[in-house]
Amino acid sequence: MMRAWILPTLLVLCGSAVAAVLVFEEKPGAAAALLLVFLVIAGMHSPLIFPGSIGAREAQRRSAEDGRPVVFWRPGCKYCMRLRIRLGRSASQLHWVNIWRDPTGAAAVRAANDGNETVPTVVVAGRPHTNPDPAWVREQLSPSA
Repeated sequence: MMRAWILPTLLVLCGSAVAAVLVFEEKPGAAAALLLVFLVIAGMHSPLIFPGSIGAREAQRRSAEDGRPVVFWRPGCKYCMRLRIRLGRSASQLHWVNIWRDPTGAAAVRAANDGNETVPTVVVAGRPHTNPDPAWVREQLSPSA
């Protein structure tokens, strides 16, 4: 879990350092704007932007019950972020598994991707799809979900 927060923490620290320099140079407006940009980027790379993660076994059990896809992801992945943002509110209908928090999920992704931890890997009806188009993923959601 700790490594999921390394990049966001570094972004906040760097943004704070640059903002402090700008404050000392008497440019508080620029400092505030730059710090805000760093905070937004840090937030986008944090685990907070994604719906709550569950374990791979629990996600697979729930998917078998309700037919919803399972998304294997990791913090800091730009393709995972793209999928999450383009799904919008539909993202909460999927079962999300953070492979950095769940070794079983990481193993499932490696098994589906020739030993690589390529994410996002979306499992629909037991079949893995690596980095699928967000519109396609949205189509896989049942209307009752």
